[in-house]
Amino acid sequence: MVVGSDISRYPNTPRPTCRGYLHKRTQSAILKGWRKRWFVLKHNGYLHYYKHKKNEGKCKPLEVTKLEGAEISVDTSLGKPFVFKCIPQSGNRIFYFCATSNQEMKRWLEAMDKAVHP
Repeated sequence: MVVGSDISRYPNTPRPTCRGYLHKRTQSAILKGWRKRWFVLKHNGYLHYYKHKKNEGKCKPLEVTKLEGAEISVDTSLGKPFVFKCIPQSGNRIFYFCATSNQEMKRWLEAMDKAVHP
């Protein structure tokens, strides 16, 4: 049983549609590479991410992205398995995610696709 951090305080809050660790590609001027982050896709179509699972509900998310209208697809350009990308409608940023397995990638792609087309 997965208990969200805010469920006890707000019993009628729907559980997130998808949550789990993904590796997110970092492309800052200083850091390049992949960072493991805890992602939570909420029912309202917003993707939140945290540095660690334990931060969900305790800390502000590192970033919140609206997925409605975003472009989500598998990406093979980086030469790494289980990579997919998300290009949100608002903003000029591309998110690259890497799952631990094909099954995990499909789970996220399905959940994100539902958020893209509510």
